[in-house]
Formats: sequence, structure tokens, C-alpha cells
Amino acid sequence: MKAIRLALLPLIALFAGLAAWAQQPGPGALTYRLDANASDVSARVPFFGLASKTARFPRMEGAVTIVPDAPERAVIDVTFDAEAIEAPDRVTLRRLRGEKFFWVEKYPVIRFKGRSLTMSSPLEGTLEGVLTARGVSRPQTLAVTFDSPPGEAVGKPISFTGRTTIDRRDYGMKSYQIIVGNEVDIELRARMVPR
Repeated sequence: MKAIRLALLPLIALFAGLAAWAQQPGPGALTYRLDANASDVSARVPFFGLASKTARFPRMEGAVTIVPDAPERAVIDVTFDAEAIEAPDRVTLRRLRGEKFFWVEKYPVIRFKGRSLTMSSPLEGTLEGVLTARGVSRPQTLAVTFDSPPGEAVGKPISFTGRTTIDRRDYGMKSYQIIVGNEVDIELRARMVPR
């Protein structure tokens, strides 16, 4: 039995290598880094069903890779500093930072990792990926709008806006449901500069 396991190890390593290679963007890929000073993430949630409150995540970092002839191989990896969250008042900020919401002491980072971009027009598309918040990872789709066609931005900065709506309960944030709505509208405004 041990001999069989040893014989399978090279095969397993080969498949792992092929899987990693398949996820690589390939030749002609355009790589960018996030310009954190010109990027922003906001999360808006209904409050008492009459108004809304918006929190911001001003500190982030990340990278984007776009393959002009194969947008489905795009990769975006952005992390947000949850500890730097901003809110309209001190009470809201304390609650958002606490255990019943983002629990920033235990989960200081929020991450979105996109793996497949489908363009519906030269400037608009959808980005499939995974959002991780409060230790929970779930598939999430961003509706993205670029300021110029991404495949034509060789050597130039590129900006885009990504929007999605999540159910906060999916990420373990189930408190204050009478006061705070469950659907959270998230908007990412990002400026990317060539590496």
C-alpha cells in the first residue's frame, strides 16, 4: 500500500502543477497594482427602513491582471483593512467593529478574489469571484464598469467601478435585524496603474 502511495505522489504533483498553470494569465497579460490613494470601497445598508447608513473602507491593496484577448482569464485580488472602517457616527463605528458585525479584532482583513471576467460591452461586464469577510468565504459577482476598454489600456492607468449586493447574514452578521436591513450594497471604485 505504501508503494502505491509513493507511486501516486509524482502524479498528484503533476496535476497540481497543471491546475496552477491553468490559472496563470499567460502571455500578453496586462498587470496592474491598486492605487490605494485613488480607490475606495463603501457599504450601504438600510436603517430603520427609512434611510441608510454608509461605511467606508479607505485602506486597501491589490492587483489586477487582464488578458486582452481572453477576459475570462482576468484575475483581481483586493484586500481591505477592516480595522480602518469608517462610519457616520461613533456608535455605528463601535458596532461595526465589534463581534456582532465585522469583528475586526479577530478578522482584520476583507478580501475579494475575482477569477473570471465576462464582458457584455466594451466597458461593462461581470466578474465572478469569492468574497471573504468575517472568516466566511462565499461566491460573489461584481457588475463592473470600466472607464475605457480594458484591453486597450496598454501601459496606461485604468479605473473601474464594481457593484454587488450581499446578504449580511451569509457572513454571520445577524444582529439588529429590526433596525438594520439585511441587504448591503457594496461599491468598489478602483484605479489601477501598470506595474
